[in-house]
Amino acid sequence: MQRLLNKVVLVTGAGNGIGRASALRASAEGAAVCCVDIDAAALDALAAEIVEGGGEALAQPCDISDESSVKACVAACVARFGGIDAVVNMAGVLRFADTGEMTLEQWQRVIDINLTGTMLLTREVLPQLIERSGSIVNAASTAALAGLPCGAAYAASKGGVLAFTRSIAVEYAKRGVRANCVCPGDIKTGMTSGVDFPESMDFSLMPRISSLTGPKGPEVVSGVIAMLISDDGAHITGEDIRVDGGTLS
Repeated sequence: MQRLLNKVVLVTGAGNGIGRASALRASAEGAAVCCVDIDAAALDALAAEIVEGGGEALAQPCDISDESSVKACVAACVARFGGIDAVVNMAGVLRFADTGEMTLEQWQRVIDINLTGTMLLTREVLPQLIERSGSIVNAASTAALAGLPCGAAYAASKGGVLAFTRSIAVEYAKRGVRANCVCPGDIKTGMTSGVDFPESMDFSLMPRISSLTGPKGPEVVSGVIAMLISDDGAHITGEDIRVDGGTLS
């Protein structure tokens, strides 16, 4: 399929996981891709892979929690490609901590990246999306819809992303911009496999956030994202789409 032909898609968190899969899928469907991540080496490898496959990509390092870095990132993408048609906000961190022992620094780090970073990038790119009747897909999580043991900061950040996205969808619908969330669950990525758990963690609570069909790779989420930012999603806005194998069924 070439649903994104002649489109420019900016993907954050493109260095790994769902972000990387989304960048590759957008390129495969015809888009030029601005690949954004804090990991410059991972971006270079991704951009090289896209170019070798016949696509067009820009590797743009960025700390999405830093306002000046976000401004420079969006400016570089517009300078390279002439505009932006869609934003896929997948950058994020996952940290577990006993809520009663969580430090303010631990809390703030998750909020700064997952929630504030999503706001900063979205805010900066909105003029482009208004001009091109563009689309936003943000990364929420099943953690936004159900309790996550020892994951209060992560769940709060993703609940915030979900509410933020719904607000953007309403505020900008009449200006031609669509905004949706994906809520992945039980997806195998570097972020989910490399976490540390506190000693107080009760692992008997974890099966309630496990999928009925087993964990899947990030490509199952990237396919949904490609649909949402394409014309196939033209009448979808303000939605949170679970990609979780029946986790919350």
